[in-house]
Amino acid sequence: MSRTWLVLISTTLALSVFSLVVGVADLSLSQISVTAFKGGEYDFVVNHYRLPRLFLAIGVGAGLGISGALVQGVIRNPLASPDLIGVSAGAGFVATLLLTVFPNAPVWMLPVAAMIGGVSVGLLLIIIARSVQLPPARMALTGIAISAFLASGIDYLLVVHPIEINTAMIWLTGSLWGRGWEQMPYIWMGLAILLPLSLWLAWRLDIVGLGDESAISLGVELDKVQAMALICAVMLASLSVSIAGTISFVGLLAPHLARLLFGHNHKALLTGSAVIGALLVLTADTIARGISPPIELPAGVLTSVIGAPYFIFLLKRYKGW
Repeated sequence: MSRTWLVLISTTLALSVFSLVVGVADLSLSQISVTAFKGGEYDFVVNHYRLPRLFLAIGVGAGLGISGALVQGVIRNPLASPDLIGVSAGAGFVATLLLTVFPNAPVWMLPVAAMIGGVSVGLLLIIIARSVQLPPARMALTGIAISAFLASGIDYLLVVHPIEINTAMIWLTGSLWGRGWEQMPYIWMGLAILLPLSLWLAWRLDIVGLGDESAISLGVELDKVQAMALICAVMLASLSVSIAGTISFVGLLAPHLARLLFGHNHKALLTGSAVIGALLVLTADTIARGISPPIELPAGVLTSVIGAPYFIFLLKRYKGW
């Protein structure tokens, strides 16, 4: 177990250093170290462009990974993720509405709008589930229906407002382009608050995994635990989407890979999902910047290239679910 953690952390650190080196201007490690501490010729490239993107990629990936692990723990469906339950679509719809209808809105309003959209869909899902007593596994299907409805709304906005389509598409495909230090407090303050709460819920989610009757007989307040875990998941996913747009499949991939490495214990699963999610987004963002500079691909395109085939594999594996 300790060797696995050592490999993951070492890989993340090595990739972090590499992400500072690669780009339109290829810099050496000595240039980066001098610039980071003393400023100079490459001050803007390192301190105001690559360094904030590095920390944002780690934060966004960790948020999506933890969110996916919580969603799968509550719904008890291995195919569930923030993308599939509609949280990302909700954040995307409200953000697209802002970008197309109010293109001159202040920059700070975009994360706020995305947060409102994601949280609203999450609350709607909880209300529907409680009102009609949906089994946890069927919540995923309800989220897919909500996501499809909101996706059609996004398409409508893009068709009606073609002038703003480029800005909206960059955000919808998932990218850290144009993000900087001003977005840092959103994701890291969210992680500082919601990660400890998620870990507090960990052993309760382990018991919930035994089944509703077993959890209740062991003294777990089932509805309360499920609601708190879903709220944490929705908040983390909304924060991540509000900063980087809809980076797909990270919330699905990270928990599955963490489960292969660390098992089903939620304390290890949540922390493992955070590190693996950070590694996935950091890898995607680094490749997006370095594959063909100065052209920059959206990071969400690269995660989809990996995630879509894996999702098909999971559908085949869990076809009887």
